[in-house]
Amino acid sequence: MGDKVAFFWEGNEPGDELKVTYRELLKQVCKMANVLKSLGVKKGDRISIYMPMVVELVVAMLACARIGAVHSIVFAGFSAESLCERILDSQCSLLITCLSLFPSLSLSLCLWCVYACVVCSVQVPWNPEVDLCWHTLMEEASDECEPEWCQSEDPLFILYTSGSTGKPKGVLHTVSGYMLYTASTFKYVFDHQPDDVYWCTADIGWITGHSYITYGPLANGATSVLFEGLPTYPDVSRMWEIVDKYQVTKFYTAPTAIRLLMKYGSGPVQKFTRRSLKVLGTVGEPINPEAWLWYYNVVGEKRCPVVDTFWQTETVSDVEVYSLWAFPFFGVVPAILNESGEELEGPNEGYLVFKQPWPGVMRTVYGNHERFETTYFKKFPGYYVTGDGCRRDKDGYLWITGRIDDMLNVSGHLLSTAEVESALVEHEAVAEAAVVSHPHPVKGESLYCFITLKDGSHLLVFTVREKIGAIATPDYMQNAPGLPKTRSGKIMRRVLRKIARNERDLGDVSTLADCTVIEQLFQNRCNTA
Repeated sequence: MGDKVAFFWEGNEPGDELKVTYRELLKQVCKMANVLKSLGVKKGDRISIYMPMVVELVVAMLACARIGAVHSIVFAGFSAESLCERILDSQCSLLITCLSLFPSLSLSLCLWCVYACVVCSVQVPWNPEVDLCWHTLMEEASDECEPEWCQSEDPLFILYTSGSTGKPKGVLHTVSGYMLYTASTFKYVFDHQPDDVYWCTADIGWITGHSYITYGPLANGATSVLFEGLPTYPDVSRMWEIVDKYQVTKFYTAPTAIRLLMKYGSGPVQKFTRRSLKVLGTVGEPINPEAWLWYYNVVGEKRCPVVDTFWQTETVSDVEVYSLWAFPFFGVVPAILNESGEELEGPNEGYLVFKQPWPGVMRTVYGNHERFETTYFKKFPGYYVTGDGCRRDKDGYLWITGRIDDMLNVSGHLLSTAEVESALVEHEAVAEAAVVSHPHPVKGESLYCFITLKDGSHLLVFTVREKIGAIATPDYMQNAPGLPKTRSGKIMRRVLRKIARNERDLGDVSTLADCTVIEQLFQNRCNTA
């Protein structure tokens, strides 16, 4: 087992690669664990990690786990201010990073909290008062370190996720429940076999990367691809080149990435055989039928099942698994409620909730248990509120329709914005669409649509009426040269709702990839007076 490859690391530049076995990984983790102990880190201490997709990131997080420290990984695309906010909220005492410049800016704001910064990089600005060299520390450390014994409910990590107010929530997960559920879902959802080569394209800075790059695969002794690069560099066939290079059998990505690559057609995909592929997976948001069909027909050549998964940072791992439909995973008991909190039976649509806990569910919001109870249990007492809408069809399958905030009550009819968006993007002129609610004096709520056109303008209102019905007729159609997206590619509909209402107080927008698009959208607003 020690000689089995744990990770094939692929850098952004083709040819920049590394192979790490389980034995080598264990030695590096033990070394880093001893480094942390030498710096005074103890069980229960919080450690912030701010690194790109390099092997050292996995080493750092596992080193924390080995000595019972609680890691808080911050996505490396976040700003210095966002990093500082998370350090202060979780009271981290040490920062591990590859990017010295941004942390140095942040540490000036939170030096009372952080006493050391371990930097895994060269040729970067250096602050001798707090910066310590990763490589020097590792050279001097022993490669043997006994693990710290922990209780089942001891904290394992904190990971920040967006809040409805824009202030991030520190989701806390514990040792045994997280590990049990992540290991189980990885094994059964992806039908893991010993000879598989698995590739999850997520960033470890998000929960998908925590669960399905690090902990889930490693707990099953799997071999994974760890990719630091971009799916379109040096060309748009990069992902399929990597699939052939490492003979990837199980491939897990986001609908956002699928839609991005769809735009370039089937040619870049067909440059490579992809014969090794056995299972395709999607995660992160509901996948629209057009993207699903392209993924199945072109990427998988109609021979690979598409495993679409629904879960959250709060639920830690896949809780519902489906191909265009869903049934819950072991231990998960879902229900659909109406606005009054009554359970709906048979074919229906409403709010998705869970009726009982399972091992991998979050335990609290770090430092604010009241917020935990308010956010997830107050709307419908006795149920865990996912924040997502759901539809049950006549066969009993569950269809995730999107966030509750992305559902509208138009003249007494509950509509999913995802459904309207799907109807819009079917039009050949539409490159992208996002739909939010807007107050209406008669209907209560109405549809406000942001449309990115490929060329010219078209009568898209009639497209929606034809696909869904008159009740879904948009009241406002705004031309949007671009949409506000996070660095992981998700559309920030919270921001769009503010723009639709002409409200300038947007809350935290530090996760946006391009803030300049916001002012453009305000300038292009429809007249809603």
